[in-house]
Amino acid sequence: MAVIRDIAFQGGQMLLVLLLAPLLTGFVRKVKARLLRRQGPPLLQPYRDLIRLMRKDAVLADNASWLFRVIPYFVFAATWIAASLVPTFGSGLLFSWSADLIALIAVLGSARFFLALAGLDVGTAFGGIGSSREVMIASLAEPAMLMIMFTLALIAGSTQLSTMSAFMNSPEVGLRVSLGLGLIALIIVAIAENARIPVDNPATHLELTMVHEAMVLEYSGRHLAQIELAAMLKLLLYISLIACLFVPWGISPPTADPVHLAIGVVAYVGKLAVAGVMLALFETAIAKMRVFRVPGFLGAALMLALLAALLRFVSRSF
Repeated sequence: MAVIRDIAFQGGQMLLVLLLAPLLTGFVRKVKARLLRRQGPPLLQPYRDLIRLMRKDAVLADNASWLFRVIPYFVFAATWIAASLVPTFGSGLLFSWSADLIALIAVLGSARFFLALAGLDVGTAFGGIGSSREVMIASLAEPAMLMIMFTLALIAGSTQLSTMSAFMNSPEVGLRVSLGLGLIALIIVAIAENARIPVDNPATHLELTMVHEAMVLEYSGRHLAQIELAAMLKLLLYISLIACLFVPWGISPPTADPVHLAIGVVAYVGKLAVAGVMLALFETAIAKMRVFRVPGFLGAALMLALLAALLRFVSRSF
């Protein structure tokens, strides 16, 4: 019975993140439209877009290789697995032993590499531009993410997400300047990794500014649906990661009963709603920056992460 319970809870988490990812994207779009005094698309419009794309045939270029066809499936699977490993409503689930922050960064880096490779496969100018910009962003975002991970691992004593979440939810963590700096750096990295304003504008297809859209410009049909769903899952993943590490309230312990798990689900949905409103407010209040200013933006995240690690080492000497 215990094994069946663990499988059911782990499957419930995988299904939960898959269903909530399009809803989160639709909620952010709706809030942004309301802030701009527009009606905006319906809340369930991302689901309709994905279903419409799944019903269409995939149109492939004549010179597209087999890798171009396989990459959407790999990117979707890798992002879904990574999003399912982050503790959402409960910790200590069946696959929580593999929910290591280093492994999570590696899985996301692999998905990014193959997506950039897909942009180069067909040989279009826009795909090359998007892939080069994506690699440029990744070259600064990944070191910052690793420094954030090292800082949190030094504080929590582990890189396992369930252990880190439990420590952050305990009174032992206290108030630490390094955690505040790490949070700001992680938010900057999340904005850049998800191609949000001010790094990129997900609502435009202007060739001079787009990054993510340029790489997937040649995809259509079910392939485009999987890439779009993977992008939605990635946004939910980073919000879940921030909530797991810095706002772990409401996450149920491994031995919790179904009632506490239900409370954890409600708390998780509430965190997503608050994060969606804050993201919409931020994107409405700020303009997109030039591409050449993005390294400075991500450089600030790297410096904050380095300073957080340095403060952690200094504090250990007292």
